[in-house]
Amino acid sequence: MRKILATAGVAVTAVAFVAVSATSGAAAPDQVAATRAASVGANAADIRSSASDGYTVDRVRKDANGATHTKYTRTYQGLRVYGGDFVVHTKAGGAYAGVSNGLIAPISVATTPKVTAAKALETAKANFAGTITAERGSELFIDASTGQGRLAWETTLHGWLADGQTPSKLHVITDAQTGALIGSFDEIETVTGTGNGIYSGNVSIDTTLSGSTYQMIDPVRGNGRTCDMNNGTSTCTTFTDADNAWGTGANSNRQSAGVDAHFGAAKTFDYFKNVHGRNGIFGNGSGVPSRVHYGNNYVNAFWDGAQMTYGDGSSNSRPLVSLDVAGHEMSHGVTEALAGLVYSGESGGLNEATSDIFGNMVEFYAAAPSDPGDYQVGEKININGNGTPLRYMYNPSLDGASHSCWSTSTNSVDVHYSSGPGNHFFFNLAEGTGATAYGTSPVCGSAPAVVGIGRAKAEKIWYRALDVYFTSSTRYVLTSNPANTARAYTLRAATDLYGTCSVEYKTVQAAWTAVNVAGSDTACPTGNDFSLAASPASGSVNPGSSVTSTIAATLTNGSAQTVSLSASGLPSGATASFSPTSITSAGGTSTLTIATGSSTPSGTYAITVTGTGASSTRTTTYSLTVNGAPGCTGTNPTDVTIPDNTTVTSTITISGCARNASSTSAVAVNIIHTYKGDLVVDLVAPDGSVYNLHNRTGGSADNISQTFTVNLSTEAANGTWTLRVRDAASLDTGRIDTWSLTL
Repeated sequence: MRKILATAGVAVTAVAFVAVSATSGAAAPDQVAATRAASVGANAADIRSSASDGYTVDRVRKDANGATHTKYTRTYQGLRVYGGDFVVHTKAGGAYAGVSNGLIAPISVATTPKVTAAKALETAKANFAGTITAERGSELFIDASTGQGRLAWETTLHGWLADGQTPSKLHVITDAQTGALIGSFDEIETVTGTGNGIYSGNVSIDTTLSGSTYQMIDPVRGNGRTCDMNNGTSTCTTFTDADNAWGTGANSNRQSAGVDAHFGAAKTFDYFKNVHGRNGIFGNGSGVPSRVHYGNNYVNAFWDGAQMTYGDGSSNSRPLVSLDVAGHEMSHGVTEALAGLVYSGESGGLNEATSDIFGNMVEFYAAAPSDPGDYQVGEKININGNGTPLRYMYNPSLDGASHSCWSTSTNSVDVHYSSGPGNHFFFNLAEGTGATAYGTSPVCGSAPAVVGIGRAKAEKIWYRALDVYFTSSTRYVLTSNPANTARAYTLRAATDLYGTCSVEYKTVQAAWTAVNVAGSDTACPTGNDFSLAASPASGSVNPGSSVTSTIAATLTNGSAQTVSLSASGLPSGATASFSPTSITSAGGTSTLTIATGSSTPSGTYAITVTGTGASSTRTTTYSLTVNGAPGCTGTNPTDVTIPDNTTVTSTITISGCARNASSTSAVAVNIIHTYKGDLVVDLVAPDGSVYNLHNRTGGSADNISQTFTVNLSTEAANGTWTLRVRDAASLDTGRIDTWSLTL
């Protein structure tokens, strides 16, 4: 779908992560391979499964109709398999629809190399042209790039090329059975060039040297390239240069627009990675292609789900490659991946507001002297022909069409105008209302003035809401479902980041009220109040030992008070103490020490820490895991709810059993469930090996109360063992009641 400054569509993307590892059980290879395939919803022949394979989800894509496409990476006997990835397809409703797979046969290779790592290093050194400064070692892996596996060494050398100035990180691939050179590649193919953009001015850009020619390809950020459409609509030629000095700052030099686009793509990539922890626009480290000089007199720029495209504006005299436009358009890709906000009405307005918000935050982040941060959209590109920006975040109605305040008609206007309340909210949240350094922000109606919390906090709150809470249909006001609103979700985000009824939380409330977006928020207390938190919030301990956590109080309303601390929910034989026993609610801290006895039973316990003050009482939870007593048995009695179509786990940690488990190890499982035919039950060893105990047998019978005998003789007993239970159907639910392990 195409995302354009004027009109656009949105694709919805879902992501999930699970892992299935190889097992070393005694079942026949064909049976194990079939079990492997079943665990990812495919058959062994289609994914070329072997008994020694392990699979990990790389990503999941979900179509609008419910069909899914799940990509897996593969290991073989624990070794990385290059070229072993595959995609399992399912139809809407979950029916299997085949596999995309690069392998032509199951991997079946010896994993003991005939060629040593030292010999592979010699080969690598012989293929290094220059001076070696460091030897980074050799990794044994499976090279399946041709469709069939072979054992290989990947040796990495660092140093300088023959010119003595160009760094090198050379990877050399050697056949681990014959010693033959398979190939090599160098991580370093780049230098930092200089550019002179139309809007960004003199900036540094990352480019790639290919032979004696520089290319506008950014290997630091996933090889994002910038190319020239030559005022056409099909072919795009990557910019090249002989001396790595790009553009003149004038539109007459075609490279100048490329510098702006390349710089914008780099800064947008860096912004999401460094501020929000997202690895590029797509979340996978890939760079974004940027196409400039698109069409003839094309007064627009668009995002098509994969790349940026910029027109040259009226009379091809004003390319639309300014920094905030670049950030705006590429942020549509982030919105598509995280929330999938539909591109119409208020949801579309939130989609556009998200791009305006992040486009401006990229501008602030880049801090380019020739294009400093502001809260105007497209102020550099003069798309209106009179020197005015496209939109004003501090007072959206200044453009003559956008809504500064929400009304019942907001859902009926173009998404670029229904973005107004979201833009106005964000400005109020970050900078406040009234006169500011960036413009004057009016309040709507008789709303109280707002004191901003700063850009750093505001952008974190918006991203958290987009990432975790927004749905495709989120709106400003939705009386039929007030929980599915931007106000409700940003309040939840503020709670996650800064605490219930924190200053940040209350500013979110005030900023929405200032743009006429009301809500049904839970009222904050009017008296003296505080919150408690434990850091860390969980810990594990061997019987007879102790564990500590810091309990901190945060003032959420009113004045400080003295808070007395206590703990409950402790297992037998355990005690809790606080130092000090009382703290102030305004930032006080105390060290919680939980001491266990030698007979304290293993398991995971929710310890409630209570802070009692004169005006209010608050609690927080600390999760305590008591490891199994030294020996070769363990029990976890903690209930774990098993919802529909969900995978849950419960763990037992074995210590003091300095041997391998036995060939007749016993796993006693007690699962309460109303339809055990829904369940897949696995034992996962400390090294990740998987042993299937129950695979959707038993039909409509209730519960699994059974002791399974498993050959675990190849597994070290000590470590954390996991009972993994997957409910693979709808309607019936249950819980893990208790389980035990005797090794």
